[in-house]
Amino acid sequence: MKLGILSVAPNCYSTRRLKQAATERGHKATVLNTLRFAIELEHGEPDLCFRSKHISDYDAVLPRVGASITYFGTAVVRQFEQMDVYTPNTANGITNSRDKLRALQILSRHDLGIPHTTFVRDRADVLPAIERLGGAPVIIKILEGTQGVGVILAESTKVAEAIIETLQSAKQNVLIQRFIKESRGRDIRAFVVGDRVVAAMRRVAQGDEFRSNVHRGGRAERVEVSPEFEETAVRAAQIMGLRVAGVDMLESDSGPLIMEVNSSPGLEGIESATELDVAGAVIDYIATQVAFPELDIRQKLTVSRGYGVAELQMPEGSPLIGQTITDSGLRERDIVVLNLTRGTSVISNPRGSREIEANDRLLCYGKLDAMRDLIPEKRRRKRRVKVQKLDPKLLEDLETQ
Repeated sequence: MKLGILSVAPNCYSTRRLKQAATERGHKATVLNTLRFAIELEHGEPDLCFRSKHISDYDAVLPRVGASITYFGTAVVRQFEQMDVYTPNTANGITNSRDKLRALQILSRHDLGIPHTTFVRDRADVLPAIERLGGAPVIIKILEGTQGVGVILAESTKVAEAIIETLQSAKQNVLIQRFIKESRGRDIRAFVVGDRVVAAMRRVAQGDEFRSNVHRGGRAERVEVSPEFEETAVRAAQIMGLRVAGVDMLESDSGPLIMEVNSSPGLEGIESATELDVAGAVIDYIATQVAFPELDIRQKLTVSRGYGVAELQMPEGSPLIGQTITDSGLRERDIVVLNLTRGTSVISNPRGSREIEANDRLLCYGKLDAMRDLIPEKRRRKRRVKVQKLDPKLLEDLETQ
């Protein structure tokens, strides 16, 4: 395999380890400075130049795109995608994960835990937003901070208001996030490769510091994550469009809460803490994908007019509930079930004898009109009503009337 590692820092630990792991496995790996590319756009022939020369053929590229060059870096990755060069992390995946607000928006519609977060711009909306989070203390984050930079703990509402006002005056967009007190100073970094967690570490803040990042002096220790944490990490990475990612999670009383999905996770901290060959796992995965790459079926199967991919939800009362896939009549309607999601379990290529249950989600390929007829009418969202406590004296008066 001929691999290009896209990085502006050839001497940093992660880049060196990835190149070393590839070389040890007999692959040819070259570090390519992301900023030295020129993107060539011509009818039917997307191309790239590197150092003013047309780039040679590569089997795969591994992006290590830093936050400071996100726009240009993702443009280069996108061009490689158009040239049918495999990349484990797509340009869209990197862009989705790089913006904290966008990432949480995408994750929030899925059955995954995230800390209660709010985003406001008008000063008059700050105090009501903090109240909705349960009051101070709260975490304040700038949208594109990395390695713990731009993450602030505000102990009181007045301090939070002052910090937000200062950051907004400096043209910074900020998130306000509920403080998870039970996980103070601790989080878990799970390193996802493909569909599994290959290594995980718990990061523990030192002294009065609440941020656990290794770059902020945090101590890292190896940890074996539970199936719940592993499944959360893998699903979060895949939802973002990443096959190599570092997923940071808080250990809350209600289970794992996703803080961030990192598209260019560092290797030094996790390899030192776990003593595992994480770089090797990344290279091995890329090599298998070059030989037999996964396809995004939502993009690849919408080529025939009137056909496409859709997810059918089975609410209570659906006529398909209680029937097997074979007896449901889906195949007669020209609909094929690709996988079935039940709770947090995904059943790929389910057998025809599989019985459909309430709240199952069927990922199907087939006639769009036929599938549209099976989708129930969209229900309006139920708004949460805030219940105010009555004054005890008023309640006593009402009871005596």
